[in-house]
Amino acid sequence: MKSSLKKSILTHSLFVIGFFLVTLLLYYPYFLENKQLTQHDIEQALGSNHQLAEYRAATGDEALWMNTMFSGMPAFLNGVQFSGDLLIYTYRVIKLGLPHPEGISFLCFIGFYVLLLAFKVRPWIAFAGALAFGMNGFNTISIIAGHNSKISAVAFIPLIIAGIHLAFTEKRLLGAGLTAFALALQIHTNHMQMVYYTLLITIVYGAFHLAYAIKDKKLKDLGLNVGVLLLAAVIGVLANGGKLWTIYEYGKVSIRGKSELTITSNQSSGLDRDYAFQYSNGITEPLFLFIPNIFGGSSQQELSKTSSTAEALRKAGMDRNQIKQQLKAMPTYWGDQPFSAPYYAGSLVFFLFILSFFILKSREKSWLIFVFGMGIVMSWGANFSIVNDLLFDYLPGYNKFRAVTFNIIVAIFALNVLGFVALERLWSNLNETTFKSLLKTVAVAGGFALLLVIGAGILSLKGPVDARLPEWLIGALREDRASLIRMDALRALFLIVAFAGLIWAHLKQKLGSTLVIVGLSLLVFFDIYGLTTRFLKKEKFERKPMETFQQASEANLYVSQKAEKGERVLNLQNPFNEAKTSYFHESIGGYHGAKIRRYQDLISNCIQPEMAAMINQLRNGERSFSNNPVLNMLNTKFLLAGNTRNSVIENDYALGQAWAVNSLITVSNADEELAEVCGLNPGSEAVIDISKFDAPEVASNGSGFIYLQEKKPNYLKYTAEATADVLGVFSEIYYKKGWTAYVDGKETEILRVNYVLRALPITAGEHTIEFRFAPASYSAGNTITWIGCILTLLLFLGAIGVELKKVMAG
Repeated sequence: MKSSLKKSILTHSLFVIGFFLVTLLLYYPYFLENKQLTQHDIEQALGSNHQLAEYRAATGDEALWMNTMFSGMPAFLNGVQFSGDLLIYTYRVIKLGLPHPEGISFLCFIGFYVLLLAFKVRPWIAFAGALAFGMNGFNTISIIAGHNSKISAVAFIPLIIAGIHLAFTEKRLLGAGLTAFALALQIHTNHMQMVYYTLLITIVYGAFHLAYAIKDKKLKDLGLNVGVLLLAAVIGVLANGGKLWTIYEYGKVSIRGKSELTITSNQSSGLDRDYAFQYSNGITEPLFLFIPNIFGGSSQQELSKTSSTAEALRKAGMDRNQIKQQLKAMPTYWGDQPFSAPYYAGSLVFFLFILSFFILKSREKSWLIFVFGMGIVMSWGANFSIVNDLLFDYLPGYNKFRAVTFNIIVAIFALNVLGFVALERLWSNLNETTFKSLLKTVAVAGGFALLLVIGAGILSLKGPVDARLPEWLIGALREDRASLIRMDALRALFLIVAFAGLIWAHLKQKLGSTLVIVGLSLLVFFDIYGLTTRFLKKEKFERKPMETFQQASEANLYVSQKAEKGERVLNLQNPFNEAKTSYFHESIGGYHGAKIRRYQDLISNCIQPEMAAMINQLRNGERSFSNNPVLNMLNTKFLLAGNTRNSVIENDYALGQAWAVNSLITVSNADEELAEVCGLNPGSEAVIDISKFDAPEVASNGSGFIYLQEKKPNYLKYTAEATADVLGVFSEIYYKKGWTAYVDGKETEILRVNYVLRALPITAGEHTIEFRFAPASYSAGNTITWIGCILTLLLFLGAIGVELKKVMAG
């Protein structure tokens, strides 16, 4: 038994080394040329999180509140660390210290390898399957975009399902340990959408096994399995207790929570339906799993110098350099989405998926086929509203997430499991009968590929973008779209025939098993690797790409020299979808998927109209911004119209860090409050919702001054002077959970005025005012997190120890 264990350890170790070498190959510019993958969202995250990192480095403490985005917001979703979080170190260890994104791909390989082993798939097939899953289009394209946390979460889906499956197949303790460990790490990646999708897969798995338990009269065993796994899940959740608590608190007031407005179309406790369904796959679009270019691939891709489009450009009189530039980004995509990414699975994976229908037993495949169908249907979003509207309205939590095309990863997961389990069953029982199933699969998959080769030209090939193109270009572009389909279909056909041919050669004893195994593995590798390198190209890597992002422009330098704490900057160029401004300044805008909902209401209803009017004023040579009440109350001191010193515009009407008002407008709901604030005179009056707060008494002849003395992420200090009772208004965003105010050391209720700002009643005289941000969800959450991490690691390591002891005992 010890000899068998040593052999098993050696085998798995060799395959782990193989995963490392493939990772090396995928990201060789990083390892060999010291170049990094340029990732848009990672650049934006650098801007978003800069204040947190800077404060942590300077003080050793955590900045729980960000002053640099959207006029201020909680930092819980932007990299806040918990002192009790041991998973930070655990995560580094299991990815062998590899950085992002290299380590993420490695984890995807490892996770799926373990899953297939749990499903009793032999190591070489598990290795091939892990490569196919790790390099699928969803993972690759998402990593290029910088969605590191999303794919980190995806990497743990297979491990969680492996743990659950082990618990259901007489390895309860090992399954529970793996489930707790993997779930804890998945939640730790901070991408709740993928955690939610994992839960859906788990529910389907559980529902099918409940039906089997009822049929087999094994409900007691089912109950034990579920009980053990629920305990494991609780422990995994506890390991992220602080993170989940703070996110839960914040989620209720973010755009993922319920709107307080009745004038909005969204009355659910989640995202607006149109926003969530903005990206929805067309009904036939998931065929890109098999043929990536079936709808033209990406929204734009490079065409060759011999393409029909190149010839049309030459005939139009363009020179060689112009043609070269144009061909780099042609609108080849002809589907219905505003932007597209072909989340391929691979021709051979899809081929094996079809094989599973013929070769797997019902209990092996039924739940996975359901999961596959669920992922496809949910990815259709608005294009299959009869189902997806119901899910959006009634499936708990589903309306918290956007980009329903991401559901395709659920289908890709199921497709890969089905495919490689089917290959295992074929290989372990290869005979004339099972080979006939393989031939049927060749007929279905190969026949479809052949039809595309022959009939690509008769497809529509018409995209919405064509309306913006000149007539002389449209015909050539459609010819190239057909050519892209043919080439991919031919490629698929070749791979299918070669794969089936190798298995036939083994069946007929014309080739030895070792040679066939190597051949089959290489075909899977070159299929998926060839698709991956279409997107993960060498030119995507740059030497120190973040340096450009971190380089301050003339405008940034000038503002940094002049701005005082609390004076904010509005970038007039796409301010609510960029975080570079936040890297250098306190910004009105930013880049985040979960803004405070009231601030988003303010953007949509007040700030954007004010911006439009302001830009018109600037075009007309006017620089008087007195009619911008919301931007002025947010202390928008500087406007950026570009990167040069001359593009900086100072706003003399910004109201400052705080001020006193002596007039209150009372309203009774959020709609009235928002309507009032857009036309307010914020320097002398404030609007307050008396259904939520008691309006204080203020003297109509009262006046006063409030001066900011100190500003840190979690602390603010002011001095105030008032001639009579006034209301102090602070250009700081109101957030109920965690902020506490003290006037002369006495705790005072923070009021919300002007829809988003903080306010305090101030009596006559001189005062010291302090705001402290110390949410209980963070302080108590640290302790919960530490306890959960300890329990998770003890359960996981203990389960492995017990399993090894069993193996050693024989």
